[in-house]
Amino acid sequence: MATVELTFSALPAHVRTARLVATAIARRTGVAEAVLDEVRLAVGEACSRAVEAHRLHCPGEPVRIELRDDSGRFEVIVTDVAPSEDLHDHDSRNPLMGANGELPGLGIAVISGLADDVEVYPSPKGMRIRMSWPAAANGVAAV
Repeated sequence: MATVELTFSALPAHVRTARLVATAIARRTGVAEAVLDEVRLAVGEACSRAVEAHRLHCPGEPVRIELRDDSGRFEVIVTDVAPSEDLHDHDSRNPLMGANGELPGLGIAVISGLADDVEVYPSPKGMRIRMSWPAAANGVAAV
């Protein structure tokens, strides 16, 4: 399993860089060309949400991204260290759903529509969003 880690300052301009890096690694991992726009948009949404949370709560702390090629899946984990505003609505039985059965934010709803698999883990010390898509086992997308 190959892992790339990226940290960046909580500035909106760095979200574009994160999207470009994620798309390049997804392509190398073997994610289908038709899915790359979904990867780009989902990573951009998760990073934008993290940047905004950091700008409000901890502007000096970096946002962290892990990109992994794991057993035929391309996985992206975006982690912030801002206190989660959605924590009080969190339902531990389903990390995506809030107390009322609703997603804990429009950005998360968008991400869940773009990624093949999504898990959201809010905590008092930040939020972790894990997204994944199918990838070719040998790193070459199937045609």
